[in-house]
Amino acid sequence: MPLKTYREAITTALREAMRADARVCILGEDVSGGAGCATGRQDAVGGAFGVTKGLLTEFGPLRVIDMPISETAFVGAAIGASLTGLRPVVDLMFADFAGVCFDQIFNQAAKIRYMSGGKAAAPIVIRMAMGGGLTAGAQHSQTLYPQLTGIPGLKCVVPSNAYDAKGLMASAIADEDPVIFLEHKALYSTQCQVPDEPYRIPFGKASVVRPGTDVSLVTLGAMVQVAEAAATSLALRGISCEIIDLRTTSPLDETTILQSVRHTGRLVVIDEAPPRCSIASEIAALVAERAFASLRAPLVKVTAPHSPVPFAPQLEKLYVPDANRVSAAVEHLMNEGG
Repeated sequence: MPLKTYREAITTALREAMRADARVCILGEDVSGGAGCATGRQDAVGGAFGVTKGLLTEFGPLRVIDMPISETAFVGAAIGASLTGLRPVVDLMFADFAGVCFDQIFNQAAKIRYMSGGKAAAPIVIRMAMGGGLTAGAQHSQTLYPQLTGIPGLKCVVPSNAYDAKGLMASAIADEDPVIFLEHKALYSTQCQVPDEPYRIPFGKASVVRPGTDVSLVTLGAMVQVAEAAATSLALRGISCEIIDLRTTSPLDETTILQSVRHTGRLVVIDEAPPRCSIASEIAALVAERAFASLRAPLVKVTAPHSPVPFAPQLEKLYVPDANRVSAAVEHLMNEGG
């Protein structure tokens, strides 16, 4: 099985979907490396993060479409196209730009099926790069899955590795509802084994990345790597961590979370987003409501602070949760509960 980067896996999923279904098209800024790029040569960029590079050559400018700098316009156009039978994949660049076209996302795409009584749907995928750690500043580093997960009618996908990214993208394009696909910028160059053949990973099915007996580490996105580093360190001290990668936040795999906590009796939720109204808070509430009797110690949340993402590298390093913070939380939890 070949190694592919997270970036290559998403590109492959897009290519496979476009070959299989002529209705699939791509819209966004610089997705075909338009005339605004440094060389002026078509297909020189492939979007801000190089994910769509090469697709223009194969599928042409009617299916890989550079759009003007107006997220409101091209997200709205993609929603309209989806209502006519196309299956658009929108490259929004940074998740932070969702604020510009938020009405289109949460008042239009998310509500069309409900408001039409199921007679219309918006099968659109909106790709967004997210996350801190690359000193991109407060307006280009947010992890907005809590806000987007909270909108009924949207599905929200947060892959943590290349294998999942390919399979989840295939499922997103095939889905009949609008899907928010959040790609962590720090993961684009990471690699793992990815099959050449097409496959899909179902939404709402978390992955047990690492089995364990002492504590459940529930997380998503780039924080899965943080959890794995912490679990490896803690294993040397005799602490066995079970790691749950959520994969999707809407739908949320409540069953796997609860099974893990009932098995280990302890929970640490690791979330790069700020703590208020967050995925960490949602999981904490879920466990408190439905698995409280299984807890052997108070649950712990390891999150970013309730603050914008700092630009200064030293401050951003403190902002984003790391393996040391997770290890310290787990050790405190083990001492707390005995």
